[in-house]
Amino acid sequence: MKYFYNFLIGIFIGCGAILPGVSGGVFCVIFGIYENLVNSIIYFFKDIKKNTLFLLTIGLGGIIGIVLFGNIIKYLFSTYKVQSCFAFIGLILGTIPALLKQASPNKCIQVKKIIPLFISFFFGIILIIIERHFNLGNYVSNIASNKLYLIFAGFIMSIGIVVPGISNTIILMCLGVYSEYLTAISLLNIRILLPMCIGILFGSILWLKIITILLHKYHEATFYAIIGFTLGSIFVLYPGFSFDFIGILSIILLIISTMISYKLSTYEEQNI
Repeated sequence: MKYFYNFLIGIFIGCGAILPGVSGGVFCVIFGIYENLVNSIIYFFKDIKKNTLFLLTIGLGGIIGIVLFGNIIKYLFSTYKVQSCFAFIGLILGTIPALLKQASPNKCIQVKKIIPLFISFFFGIILIIIERHFNLGNYVSNIASNKLYLIFAGFIMSIGIVVPGISNTIILMCLGVYSEYLTAISLLNIRILLPMCIGILFGSILWLKIITILLHKYHEATFYAIIGFTLGSIFVLYPGFSFDFIGILSIILLIISTMISYKLSTYEEQNI
């Protein structure tokens, strides 16, 4: 049952890898497996059997989430954008109480300790502004056949994969690679995906080591920073609001998804 649950989490992580505005790392934090995932990768050889089973179930779920649900997510966000955005905002909001509890298990939240939350929150908003006004891809010719640029894009994208709340889709949009990335996934275009995977691999190893050091030495501050990035991703998803049928339906979906994610995060808390 535990591994099946991890498999389902992996599917959500895979969806997060292609979802505009939300990183797969956010779902790792949402379901309370972020630290376990980081430690399983960094300290893989300390318990090979346990870490292999854990990473395998997460990884298989992630692949299925990307391959099978990539086109579904793309369809929902193109056809029912407002409703889909509000539903995913609810998924994020519902987990905030659990995240705060993970950051400060003793329930003693000091103002000076949550400063990283505000810094990362505003930094996340700055990233949104950059994404909307800057596109490095405009200065690169023929991106799809530029292998070095695709490796670079994968390396930078790995920041969004490893650091929750920093959306890898925003990074890819800034680099002008997002449309090629989505198309490559739907068509399983190895010529584009392979160079990006090489960059992702090397980048992930680097950022994972940095995150591990920060979590061990500055756990609370690091976790509050993660929460700040997670909250900042809401502004990427927010599509605007109108007082009509779609607006009311979106609010209903927001409430339902908030309740579902809150219950799921509570369930995970009880089983840690």
